[in-house]
Amino acid sequence: MKMKYFLLPTHFAFLYSFALSKPVQKATRNSDLGSEIAVYEGDILLRRGRRSAINCESCLWPKSQDGLVKVPVNISSDFSMTERSWIADALQEISTLTCVQFVNRTTEKDYVYVERGQSCWSYFGKIGGRQAVGLVKNGCMDKGAIQHEMNHALGFIHEQARSDRDRFVKIMWEHIVAGEQGNFGKVNSKNLGLPYDYSSVMHYGAYDFSSTPGKQTIVPVPDPSIPIGQREGLSNLDVAKINRLYKCNCCSSVLSKSKGLFSSVNYPSPYPNNSNCLWLIRVRRSKIFLQFEAFDLQPSSDCSSDYIRVYNGNSKNSPVLLDRYCGKGPLPSLVASGSTMLVEFASDESITATGFRASYNRVNCGDTFTDSNGIITSPNYPNTYPKNRACFWVISSPVGYKISLKMLSFELEDSDRCIYDYLLIHDGSRPTSPAVGPYCGTEKVADFTSTGNFVLVEFHSDIVWELPGFVISYTFGR
Repeated sequence: MKMKYFLLPTHFAFLYSFALSKPVQKATRNSDLGSEIAVYEGDILLRRGRRSAINCESCLWPKSQDGLVKVPVNISSDFSMTERSWIADALQEISTLTCVQFVNRTTEKDYVYVERGQSCWSYFGKIGGRQAVGLVKNGCMDKGAIQHEMNHALGFIHEQARSDRDRFVKIMWEHIVAGEQGNFGKVNSKNLGLPYDYSSVMHYGAYDFSSTPGKQTIVPVPDPSIPIGQREGLSNLDVAKINRLYKCNCCSSVLSKSKGLFSSVNYPSPYPNNSNCLWLIRVRRSKIFLQFEAFDLQPSSDCSSDYIRVYNGNSKNSPVLLDRYCGKGPLPSLVASGSTMLVEFASDESITATGFRASYNRVNCGDTFTDSNGIITSPNYPNTYPKNRACFWVISSPVGYKISLKMLSFELEDSDRCIYDYLLIHDGSRPTSPAVGPYCGTEKVADFTSTGNFVLVEFHSDIVWELPGFVISYTFGR
């Protein structure tokens, strides 16, 4: 198979350098199906006459009696264990936020076979039998890129191929590689009544198929500065589209801005009975600092009725940061160890309360500690800490236990009033909790014992000096 190479000068550009040659309506022969197929828009393999599952109910994967859409998947052993984990993680995100559940294939006749290919491609919708999806190592192993191809298999077109796209983007035909203009066609889509989504994993990048460096092939209108074509993961509207197309009864959202607010349904009015809602927080190349501004859930033994649970990752299989919590606040602040955090809220059929309101921010570094003892160090220790950092470490002990801290090593930039690089120790989990400090230079940091079961260690560096930093040990005690 001949491969094409295109110049994609933006970091938002999806790697179509491995797109199938002559991608528009090229008829080929598929030996497995024994019927003609067409390659459409670079990475979609079509049976004749198909365009969008939005207009084609027979293209959808069937729903089980339990309300789940189970899609059996087999991942080729040609992928390394690391690559297989990337693929599984990308699919798990879809399974977490929608009723589409990717399950390991056993004996199912109809299933998706993920294979290592020379390009990135997928059949369109459910075709029956063994249905291949091709992923190339250097081009399709980002989470959003994997989800892009799997969304084709679920029956979704490229976002900029929507029937109403000309209201939202302008196609710069003069900058498209000769012979590739057909990649920018439109289809007669119903669009599920949902808004156009510049942030969709199904959207081309601004420079895809560009013939000239620095010249965009797609320009958003009326604001050309809007980024398009991200491959970080499902957008909030990507989730909404899957749930609407497959008639999923799911309450789930993606929060992808660097900071934001969210709350239980109807807040500050009482939340509904029998709710189960998920918020996936995802920030780029950072960590997440979560705070609950208000909290009032129906109390119950072991919080078996209504509760909040927070996961350190993008699924319910991720480690738990905060297990079932109910009653009235305050709740501890939490720091994810990575760039994703999942918040789960559930209510039963009995009485309800006003619910919760929460905020989150992107932070450079930090973590949440729940072990009975441990060590906290400044970033890069024992090497010098980086410039311009804001770090938050939350230590959480069981109720009835206090937290004791001892400084083992300490050297920050020295300044009057410690206004440049500094360390604060909060008696509580919030930046507004009472604090000792700020500390800087090489001054003696006194041993510290909390009055409750939470401590927040806060560190800031500015844009000038870098020094070795600090080492703190902590223990739990009565």
